[in-house]
Amino acid sequence: MSGKRFRQFIMFLCLIPLFLSFTYCYRINESTYRPMQEQLETVLSNEKIKDAYDVIVAGTDPEGVMAAISAARNGLKVLLADNRDRPILGGLMTLGWLNSLDLNKAPVSYRFWNKPVYLNRGLFQEWHNGIGGSSFDVNHAANLFHRMVAAEPNIDLLMNVRQIEPVTALNKVVGMHIVKADGSDLEIHSKFVIDATQDADIAVAAGAEYTTGREDLGESDAQMAVTLVFKLSGVTNDIWNALKRHENTGYDDRSIWGYQDAREYKSSDPSRVKIRSLNMGRQDGDTLLINSMQIYGVNPLDPASVKDGLRLGETEAPLIVDFLKKKFKEFRKLEYAGTAPELYVRETRHIRGEYRLSMADLMENRDQWDAIAYGAYEVDIQSLNASSKGSILMVPEQYGVPFRCLVPLKVDGLLVVGRSASFDTLPHGSARVMPLGMATGEAAGAAVKLALDLDLSLRELSRSKTGISELRHRLESNGMDLRMRSFPTPAYAKHKDYKGLLAATSLSLTIGGYSNDGWELDKASSPRRFANVVRIVQKRYPEFFPEPLKASIISGQSREDPLDLESAARMIVAAAGLSAGSGEAIQTITERGWIREDTVRKLIVDPSKLTNGDTFTIIRDLMEYGLGITFE
Repeated sequence: MSGKRFRQFIMFLCLIPLFLSFTYCYRINESTYRPMQEQLETVLSNEKIKDAYDVIVAGTDPEGVMAAISAARNGLKVLLADNRDRPILGGLMTLGWLNSLDLNKAPVSYRFWNKPVYLNRGLFQEWHNGIGGSSFDVNHAANLFHRMVAAEPNIDLLMNVRQIEPVTALNKVVGMHIVKADGSDLEIHSKFVIDATQDADIAVAAGAEYTTGREDLGESDAQMAVTLVFKLSGVTNDIWNALKRHENTGYDDRSIWGYQDAREYKSSDPSRVKIRSLNMGRQDGDTLLINSMQIYGVNPLDPASVKDGLRLGETEAPLIVDFLKKKFKEFRKLEYAGTAPELYVRETRHIRGEYRLSMADLMENRDQWDAIAYGAYEVDIQSLNASSKGSILMVPEQYGVPFRCLVPLKVDGLLVVGRSASFDTLPHGSARVMPLGMATGEAAGAAVKLALDLDLSLRELSRSKTGISELRHRLESNGMDLRMRSFPTPAYAKHKDYKGLLAATSLSLTIGGYSNDGWELDKASSPRRFANVVRIVQKRYPEFFPEPLKASIISGQSREDPLDLESAARMIVAAAGLSAGSGEAIQTITERGWIREDTVRKLIVDPSKLTNGDTFTIIRDLMEYGLGITFE
């Protein structure tokens, strides 16, 4: 072959991937937008419900649908029961109208031409291939869930049950008591139950331990805002493209995010509702959905409070749309088209399981020997009240979710999947996303089959290295991707104060942001900042720090004044209710063993001017040597 022809041949080979990429993008774009919205398919319950099943799945949110399909494909007889008055499957996605996906993407080095590679794959990928895009049409998504369930002959479906409760014997769930829509009672036996309710209702009714909201941080009444998604109609391709062109706005074919100046909206009830930047997902036909409204003071576990939250959101939504139409010219031809039937609730209960996912797990990008799913989404903490702002605590590369997180303490025969699994409140900000929840559902469905095959309880399975190895093998054989990728050690993990940073992030003392550098470890701290740190720790451990930190301890100090080691020690001594003479505070906490001499001598470079990293290391010592608590 001549040199010229060889070069032409090489050029041809180089163009093949480009051609395939363009073809792929065209097909994806073509498939993700349909000019007319589908009509919702009728979802009917099975006429005859059996007396016993291998497994009952409670809850028809996406996590429950995946759990039921997984169990059915593993050869089990499954009852999928709706625990709410719902006409369709898909819950938060299809009735909460949360149609924009928070996706778990593999580390950047594993993306092809900047095309994302999604973690876990499996049933989530199968479903996602059917909807395409980062946002979707809720009718199409609901119909796809229905078709996937209807295609499984091993699944019986029971919708609109009035009441559903676990039947227990000797701390083991052995079935469910169900009151059907017609008022008739059923007691159905099952070998296992998978709790896919949003709030772990079945596990809690069976006696599982749990925390609520931010209780594990000492803020038992605090939890993230709820949202009511609203709809706009009149969307044309020209309007959609105009919406994309707004300043500092990101977009793809089906999603737009940005419009930070929407935060200027003046609420009719500022203490209860506000809006943040806009997240918009395009539907089929001429509508889009907006996830922006934040509603406070709603207890999602109280039906009356939920009803009040819906009323508040329904009142506010048209006012928000009027504002958007006046503020942004690209909205002026759009019309308000209603609100979602259900609230988008981010956080309620967190069960206590055989393992509790921690911030250290995410900070360290830990794999787990029993990982049955992987996460990578940013730790997204929405605002807690109208006076606070949400935050991105940090962005992990990839972390494993242990099977043990699905196994509640004290109750056997039961797995909990989705956002109410055994996650601390802070890592829950990442692990709560639905694609990860769907992966936990798939794992649960396979796990109950394996437990039957091995004649093990679910708790015994969670402690069996050989059993979990077989579970991972079966999941991978069924299409899940359980690889832990390799990537460089994050810069923050190489810092001398890294162990202190682990404690600080676990206690919500600092924020890393999208770039994982917002904690500014080498920046000078101040007495005011450290006083706030001590007060946050006090809320979590009031028995150790019983004395309110008086304002006088930092009187006359500005935000720029340096913090010295003795002043920091004095605040700790005061909060602990101890006394120390002038200049004796550091000696007091050193003699008590609350701070190591090595920390003072080796890690603190300048005791007259402490950095943020120094203060985190002091708190780390205080936690470990004063309270016996570690975050590593």
